Amino acid sequence: MSEAAAPRIAVIGYGTAGRVFHAPLIHATPDLELAGIVTANAERAAEIGQRYPDVTVVGDVATLLARADEFDAAVVASPNGLHPEHARAAIEAGLAVVVDKPLAASAHDADALIATARDRGVALTVFQNRRWDADFLTLRTLIESGRLGRVRRFESRFERWRPEPKPGWKRNAAPDAAGGILFDLGSHLIDQALTLFGPAREVYAELDPGYADSGVDDDSFVALTHVSGVRSHLWMSSVAPDLGPRFRVLGDRAGFVKFGLDPQEDRLREGAVPTGADWGAEAEDAWGRLGAGEAVEMVPSMAGSYPAFYREFAAALRGDAPLPVDPADAVANLRVIEAARHASAERRVVGLSGR
Repeated sequence: MSEAAAPRIAVIGYGTAGRVFHAPLIHATPDLELAGIVTANAERAAEIGQRYPDVTVVGDVATLLARADEFDAAVVASPNGLHPEHARAAIEAGLAVVVDKPLAASAHDADALIATARDRGVALTVFQNRRWDADFLTLRTLIESGRLGRVRRFESRFERWRPEPKPGWKRNAAPDAAGGILFDLGSHLIDQALTLFGPAREVYAELDPGYADSGVDDDSFVALTHVSGVRSHLWMSSVAPDLGPRFRVLGDRAGFVKFGLDPQEDRLREGAVPTGADWGAEAEDAWGRLGAGEAVEMVPSMAGSYPAFYREFAAALRGDAPLPVDPADAVANLRVIEAARHASAERRVVGLSGR
């Protein structure tokens, strides 16, 4: 890569993660070039040809990595269970790597990937895009400004209403497949909680199926007690016929309540290009409310910015900034997930130290 050239990025996988998130965000980042996509699906390959006519499409990871000198970084957007295999192969080919969350199915495997990247001297980061949600950015600013006072409890939900299960690899119950809603939506909720309030010392969880003959969790709850003393209560569900607030945060000065999800994912699914001054803006009727007792005010949402992840990644590749997400954060996330699985199976509170 010459000094002036934009890093050339290859995306491994063109399912929801690759098609909806990574490819459009990379393509819209001026300092990056979307140069390659891996998919074995003929219909998806044809779609790529229409949407990104200058992008090289190959049918498998081995073919891509045989041409590794044509790329500078790879994004692993394949099914969860393939993340370690594909990330390791890309790292060993000398490419910087972005892995869609979760980094792996276990903290042990995630630690091994980090060690491999360190030994090879290549960058490794994790796509935790929900750090750039409008509501999360707004809440983080409120907390840092002291408007809530000392936070005592953080309630956070990702809930959906799907009366019938959505088929696919996320319903794979094999331990190394990282299926189920805890790995899917829980990875976001846990990351946000740890980002806001620091490491957890205790974990309690209820991981339940939501459909007949389901082998994975579809309707789950995780409670964290942070070292800081804050308690986080996290709900994730595919079978919630009535949706609770996205955030309910209680401090000793005020509380913050917010309904509805960040609009960026829906816009990306619709094919919107993630650029422009209004990208990530929330409508006024989606704003959260801040207050105590009768004294309540609406708080304008900050604009969400998934494109910021790849702007920061481009800056990191130039050596101008740190990586957008420290992969060690993903290991901490997985340790909470592992503790939650133990807590649910054993019906007890699990400590994160000395277990």
